[in-house]
Amino acid sequence: MPETLVPDTSVLVDGRITDLIRDGTFPKARVLVPAAALAELEAQANRGQETGFAGLAELGQLQEMAGRGEAKVEIIGPRPGPSELGAADVGAIDAMIREIAAEQGATLVTSDRIQAHAAAAQGLKHHYLRPNVQEQPDLTGLALWKFFDDETMSVHLKDDCVPMAKRGKPGEVRYVPIGRKEMAHKELRAIVHECIEHAKRDYASFLEMEKRGCTVLQVGPMRITIAQPPFSDGLELTAVRPVTRLDLDHYDLEPELLERLEGKARGVFIAGPPGSGKSTFAAAVAEHLHGLARVVKTMEQPRDLQVRKEITQYGALERDMRFTGEVTLLVRPDHIIYDEVRTTEDFLTFADMRLAGVGLIGVTHANRAIDAVQRLIGRVELGMIPQVVDTILFIDAGEVAQVLELEFTVKMPEGMMQEDLARPVVVIRDVRTSRPIYELYTFGEQVVVMPLGGTDGPRSRRSSASTLAEKELRRSLQRYTRGPFEVRVSGETATVMVPEQEVPMLIGKGGRNVQQLERRLGIRLDIKPLTQERKREAWEERSGRTDRAERDPRGREREERHRGERDEMEAERRQALSRRNSPGAAAVDEGEGSEVKFKRSGSNVYLFVLDGPGGLEYEVFAEDARIGSTTSNAEGRLRFKADSPEGMGLLEAHKRNLRIWARPVA
Repeated sequence: MPETLVPDTSVLVDGRITDLIRDGTFPKARVLVPAAALAELEAQANRGQETGFAGLAELGQLQEMAGRGEAKVEIIGPRPGPSELGAADVGAIDAMIREIAAEQGATLVTSDRIQAHAAAAQGLKHHYLRPNVQEQPDLTGLALWKFFDDETMSVHLKDDCVPMAKRGKPGEVRYVPIGRKEMAHKELRAIVHECIEHAKRDYASFLEMEKRGCTVLQVGPMRITIAQPPFSDGLELTAVRPVTRLDLDHYDLEPELLERLEGKARGVFIAGPPGSGKSTFAAAVAEHLHGLARVVKTMEQPRDLQVRKEITQYGALERDMRFTGEVTLLVRPDHIIYDEVRTTEDFLTFADMRLAGVGLIGVTHANRAIDAVQRLIGRVELGMIPQVVDTILFIDAGEVAQVLELEFTVKMPEGMMQEDLARPVVVIRDVRTSRPIYELYTFGEQVVVMPLGGTDGPRSRRSSASTLAEKELRRSLQRYTRGPFEVRVSGETATVMVPEQEVPMLIGKGGRNVQQLERRLGIRLDIKPLTQERKREAWEERSGRTDRAERDPRGREREERHRGERDEMEAERRQALSRRNSPGAAAVDEGEGSEVKFKRSGSNVYLFVLDGPGGLEYEVFAEDARIGSTTSNAEGRLRFKADSPEGMGLLEAHKRNLRIWARPVA
């Protein structure tokens, strides 16, 4: 008498229920498909998950077998509601399937180990399909594997497109077509279905990630990425595998480099462009360290390093590499290979683990060796960078092209001459030449990566520092002056020329503003009045409007109007400064505040600070009543919405002719 079978979702996805009927294990079986399993597969397919499509395809094959008289297929049981489908991860659907098997007295067929244990606990008759365990996975039966040869690094398949492949070795890769015929959607879908079934069946293969429109599998040595709408514009499959598996002896490294890699308290980055051989080199390092009787673990997402089975490969625990890092530290490894360090969270996790004292080797994308250091800037404090990463190995065309060493010190940056300009500096040296080639240090408000090379030696380095100083000084001056200005940097001194009436404002009380700029920029400032001859040219240079106004007649009209407004503002500011600096004027206290000009435009109220620096936060008052506060732009303009409480207060004060004034927030 034919057996009555109840398959669960897992066995439908891996495609083995049809195999059991074909190979005679359950000939002409009566297959009762739970509506709950069908609903779960349908929900997965609607979310764009390939497992859902694979399970539905298996059901389609079952119905075809039933049409040929090889089996009987029925859909049975209640369809689950949204609450049961939402609780599928905690076993709600599996429980409904077991209940149907119990009611029908049927054999539950599953490839889910937990489902099999639950069935045994309930005393249900069940047939558990274990994963296929092979020392060397046999991939020759896969249609995808036939696109590979000994030189193929990756295969790129897309519906209605000619199949393509990357062939060669790192540094000598060719992107070539495989045949001339475009691949039909149905053919590609069959390849995708076959790969998912294999990943579910094979013990050494697994589903790495599944999101709406994207699935990542590891099938033997192949990392397979499947994309489809809505994530991509069509069905696409990309399979990548390592072409070569090398040991560290192949790279012929110097003894000093081997010592760096073997050091238990090192932070190393393996950097290089895509396809340069970074992962191949990282795998060789892992094998070498294991051969030194060291405990080696890897952290990967996806897990595609080709290493011996004794080296445990960890993925993202609960989709978060931070959790993986915490667990990895608990197993007390001597070395960890982190492939790859890409996002801000990855860099922070790498830094946290490195500071725990473990030997850490990270793999990261970079087109130059120094780019790997720059990816740390802003993510790790400058002084901590050498403690996180002290060595960078740049891989290009499968070879170690450059090795950099990072060292923290306090010194004068190259190109600066004053001893009081010493600051924390990260010196980056080429290990093979022992020559410093970059310096990292703070300059103003930014972190600078200053190259030290060049045929002119120190003169070239001073020129680079001067260029940087001029750029940062121009940006900083916009906080202190609203008119035109000119900057000339020569050596360690910068000459700043501003309109005569703005010289006191730029210098500040007791020279405070200039002293702050000198300390922050590390350069001496010489403040001079701007001659009338250069004043208009500097205005046009700062505003960047000259060429545009000449090309566009309407632009000329706007420029004339803006020029008139600037001249009017300039005249009012001169008057305000004149009143303050007149012989009979009383000494001005900093708390007294600055005069402002009121203007209503559209839905905004504008105040223009006449005798104070721009780029600061100001408190605004009407007589003695505080209205509010906001930050001015570089030209000293404050803006409030007219319908805001502050805007309405300013409108009322202006209407009543009250004195409106502002002062910088302390």
